[in-house]
Amino acid sequence: MSFEKERSADSGHKLGFDNIRTAKSAAESCKSCALWKRARQTVFGEGPVPARVMLVGEQPGDYEDVSGRPFVGPAGKLLNTALNRAGIDRAAVYLTNAVKHFKWESLGKRRLHKKPSRREIEACRFWLISELELVKPRLVVCMGATAVVSLLGKEVRVIENRGKFFETNLAASILVTVHPSAILRAQSDETHSLEFERFVEDLRKAASFLRA
Repeated sequence: MSFEKERSADSGHKLGFDNIRTAKSAAESCKSCALWKRARQTVFGEGPVPARVMLVGEQPGDYEDVSGRPFVGPAGKLLNTALNRAGIDRAAVYLTNAVKHFKWESLGKRRLHKKPSRREIEACRFWLISELELVKPRLVVCMGATAVVSLLGKEVRVIENRGKFFETNLAASILVTVHPSAILRAQSDETHSLEFERFVEDLRKAASFLRA
């Protein structure tokens, strides 16, 4: 399937960082939307640069906001297990999120995810495009709706397009799948097991890009 997306971003910054360290450093002071006010820090991506495969999640969680690293909480642990099952070394892929600050709401002493708005996704898209330009992946795996909206647009739905590839001007291919946190929210052990196996199958499609 083919889908073209503009490379521009309305962040007030200019594209063209020399390296990923420079981009990460610049992102630490980003105030393009209000999410920085309640987040502890910017959570940028990590992994090899360049990389054949880039995994894009939705936003940092509580664990990520504290540590400053992507996918280190419960969803990250599930992702690690799925990557291993799919035959992918986490160290071989670049991991990041579409939104770099943790958006949350309180539930007692807990900080729970709150879905980013379209404005917040668009404000943060600049950093994701910068990562794409530096990492130069052959395949981008969009995990969850926020990642899909950022790179493919709101008309592409995760459920209807799960496991499908899209041709874009951002990477040779973009693969759509669910976010690991959606699997953690499964209502039963049976559903959890089924969804996890489907997720592994999606990641196995990404594994072929690492072997090419």
